[in-house]
Formats: sequence, structure tokens, C-alpha cells
Amino acid sequence: MTSPQTLSLPTQASPPEFALSDLRAHAIVGAEVVALPVLPAPDGPDSTVLLGPGADELGADLVVDLLAVLEMHEATGKVGEVTSYPVPQGAPHNEALRWVLLVGVGEQRPEDLRRAGAALGRAVAGRASVATSIASLTDEAGLEAFVVGLMLGSFQFHWRSEAPEKPPVGRVVLTGLPDADELAPALDRALAVGGAGWRARLLSTVPSNLKSPEWLAEQARLAGAEAGLEVTVWDEQRLAAEGFGGIVGVGQASATPPRLIRMDYAPVTAGRKTPTVVLVGKGITFDTGGLSIKPGEAMVNMKRDMTGGAVVIAVMAALAAVGCPVRVVGLVAAAENAVGGNSLRPSDVVRHYGGRTSEVTNTDAEGRLVMADALAYAVDTIGPDVIVDVATLTGAMKVALGQRTGGFFANNDVLARVIDEAGAAAGEPLWRFPLAEAYEEKLASKVADADNAPGGPGAITAALFLQHFVGSTPWAHLDLASVGDSPSEWHEWTTGPTGFGARLLLQWLRSEDPTGGLS
Repeated sequence: MTSPQTLSLPTQASPPEFALSDLRAHAIVGAEVVALPVLPAPDGPDSTVLLGPGADELGADLVVDLLAVLEMHEATGKVGEVTSYPVPQGAPHNEALRWVLLVGVGEQRPEDLRRAGAALGRAVAGRASVATSIASLTDEAGLEAFVVGLMLGSFQFHWRSEAPEKPPVGRVVLTGLPDADELAPALDRALAVGGAGWRARLLSTVPSNLKSPEWLAEQARLAGAEAGLEVTVWDEQRLAAEGFGGIVGVGQASATPPRLIRMDYAPVTAGRKTPTVVLVGKGITFDTGGLSIKPGEAMVNMKRDMTGGAVVIAVMAALAAVGCPVRVVGLVAAAENAVGGNSLRPSDVVRHYGGRTSEVTNTDAEGRLVMADALAYAVDTIGPDVIVDVATLTGAMKVALGQRTGGFFANNDVLARVIDEAGAAAGEPLWRFPLAEAYEEKLASKVADADNAPGGPGAITAALFLQHFVGSTPWAHLDLASVGDSPSEWHEWTTGPTGFGARLLLQWLRSEDPTGGLS
């Protein structure tokens, strides 16, 4: 039998390359596809939609045709609406032009431009290049949103014998931008944010016959090397020797042993001391449920139960590129929750880092066991000003919120506010849940400090379980089980793992004071 470590990932699709141009005319020089913005009718639905900047360079005759096509298709200019026009003989000064895409941009808010970018990314799959003036409508925030949306709407993963017929578009030229050179840093930040979302999705989508804890640690090393980060990995022997009983216990039945991954980022501060933020990600590379085994259908998407860990790795690799001003330590508790002769049993007790004990009444509540070790280690060894953990933790969160909104908890209102605002700005919205003390008594165990599966309300009791491992440190817990997978394409989300959390964490960590004055 081929071992997981010897399998390799085939060459994967890459995100599009981007270039800036201050010349609208550049849109039609050598481009196979030109995408123009369509604005809603200014005087209501009975008036004519507006064709945005960049159309004039295509020639008057072609503009007349485009307006006729918009009228024929009853285009409204709403976000994500794409109308295609084939150009049979090219355009003046550009015989290469074959398609003009007319893309609705709605009210041109960052959210609208992000979604317009995603729609364009899907529409130009399989094309070598596209030139578009859509980003010329907006400021740096809108440009970033458009680029991120286009990147993530283009995301693909495959493990087929042949490459897909329509890979992501190869090159995107953003035209008509005043002071294009001055916008280069904004584009770089956009590529870092979109790239983090892409990386998080890729890691979460890789199948688990390749994605062992050891493999995930190697991906962290590679990402860390790219970004100049220090990366430390605990193997199973070191984990056992240093008392990480939750990680060891969950991973002990697997043929692929557990790992704890640490990634360290420090900004250039000219000797100035900065606050420290710790990110903790759940890294369950596959979750059978253990002896409390899941139904077969519920197991199908469990390769993405390490989404939290993927998000932490992706965020850590992008911090320098977005200019994060604080020290950040990323921890990923990685294990495979397998079934075997050495599996944790219901009623077993594990001792976590630092000494607190948990009775395991349900082996499918494993994520909190591994994360508890990482949280306790962070408080004891790093002493952070703020801790944020990220996990696809409870099915209860999916029941509560569906599959479009993430849930979170926080023991500090200031931290809750900045996290919530970052999610809204990044297009990854969250809903805050209460750390209701009324349910604390449910955690009681007759033989340990806590029961790992105290019952409903499941998302709240899971958060209460974790809260014991952070002490008085300001802490937020992002339970992203509701948004770990998208059942269908939806704006910048593609079907499958979403990588939700990477954009919102980068939005937060690049702010002037991510700790909100708590440090």
C-alpha cells in the first residue's frame, strides 16, 4: 500500500497575475477579452443602464452594439450580472479582441466590487488574458475588493488525470487607473489577502490520503520560508514529553502521528515593543469521529476539518505583505481523529498542557481537546495580549446560522467589536454568541475537571469548555463550522472549502491597533 507521505499533489491551478495601467486604451491592445462595468440606471428601472469607463476606446460602432445588447438582455447593472458580446472581427487597433464582457457593479461599494470581480473571474475561465476598467471606478479599498473577488472566484482544485479545460484566467490588466504606480502597494496587499484565501482553500481541499499532520507541518514550513517566519514543529514524542495530552490522545490511533505547529512573525519596529497576538487553529486533517463514529455521509467533507489550521497558516504567511504592526504567533494543533485499537474511548480522561483534565464522553468532540492544549501553551509560554482561535468546531453552529455566516464568542467587548468590524469589512460576516454562564454547570464531570461533550446548546458549551484554558487573557473563539464549506458557488465562494476567516483576520491584524487598546 502506498503510504500517505509518498503521494504527491499534481500541479495545481495558480491565481491570475495582475498588472496596473493608467491608460484605458491599453485595454484593447492585445487583449483577448475586455470587461467593462455596467452601472444601474440612475433614474430607476425604466431608464437606461450606463456603460462605464473604458467603452470609448473600443470605437463608436462597437459601443452602439454593446448598448443594444444590454437593452436586448434587459440588463440592470446589478452586481454580478454578466452579459457577453462576441466580437466577430476584432476592434479598431485590436484584431485579437474576441469578447467584450459587460459586468454589473451595482452601487460600487467594496462588497459590490468584490462580487463583480468574482463573477468576472468565473466568466473568463479558460482565457489567456482579460483587460478591465472596472477598478477605475473606485478607491484603494474598492480595488482591493475587486482583485480579491476575482482571485477567489477563479479558485480551482483538481486531482484528475488531465488538467481542466478552463483553468483560471492567466493575466488581468487593470486599466484606466490614475497614478497607477501609486496604487502598486494597494495591489500588493490585495494579492496577499486573496492569496491567503486561496492558500487556505487549497490546504483544506487537499484529500486526506495526502494531508497528514506531518504534511500540514511541511506546508507551514514552506509558507514560513516564503514569508521569512520562524517555524517550530513538535512531533509525537515531544508532545507526549511536554504534556500535550489532548493532541496526543486524539491522534494516537492514526497511522499518521499528531503535530503541533508554531509560526512566529515579528514586524520591523526599530526596537519598539509591540503587543503580541496568538492565533490558534484546529488542524484535524480527517475526522472519522473516532469510536463515537460519524455517519458515512457526515464524514465526506471531513478532510476540511483543519480549515482553522489552514487559515492560520495562510494568515501567518501574509502578515508582512499587509503590514501587520504587531507580533503574531500562529499555533496549529494537528491530528487525525482515526478509528483503531488505540483510539480514545468514551470515558477516557486526558490531561492537557498545564494539568487540567477532560473526561472524553464523545470522541467526536475532538477539536476542543487539541485546541485546549494549544491555548494553554500560549497563555503559559507566550503570554499574549490577545488570543483568537479558529475552528470548524460544532455542528450546532451550522444549525444556528446556516452556511453563509460564521459564529464567534468573545470574553471581551472591545475585542468582539474589532473582530466583528473586520469580518464585515472583509466580506466574511460573523454573528456573536453569548458565553452564557448559565450553561457552565453542564461541563461538570465526576472524574475530571470537565466533560468534553456536555450537550446543548452545543456551540455555547464548546466555547465555555475552551474558555477555561485562556484565563483572563482577552480571547475570541471563531466557530466556523457553519461556513467551512459552501454547497454551491456564491459570489467569491466556490463549491467546497471556503477558507473563511483568512480575509477577516488579515483585515483585523493589519489595522493600526489590532488589540483595540487592550495591550
